[in-house]
Amino acid sequence: MESDFNSLEAKVAQFVTICDRLRAENIELRQQLAAARNDAKRLHDKIDGAKARLEGLLSRLPG
Repeated sequence: MESDFNSLEAKVAQFVTICDRLRAENIELRQQLAAARNDAKRLHDKIDGAKARLEGLLSRLPG
């Protein structure tokens, strides 16, 4: 009976360790996702600015 409890205790400890590791990994992934979203927004804004400048230049061409 005691060996069953020891086995269960070890499994619970392993489960807690895995949960802690996954929680930390989840936090890190959320931070990476937020950074990637910020980068994507910044790049999108740069593209929009370049597009507007290009359209301005094209509108000044004789045609």
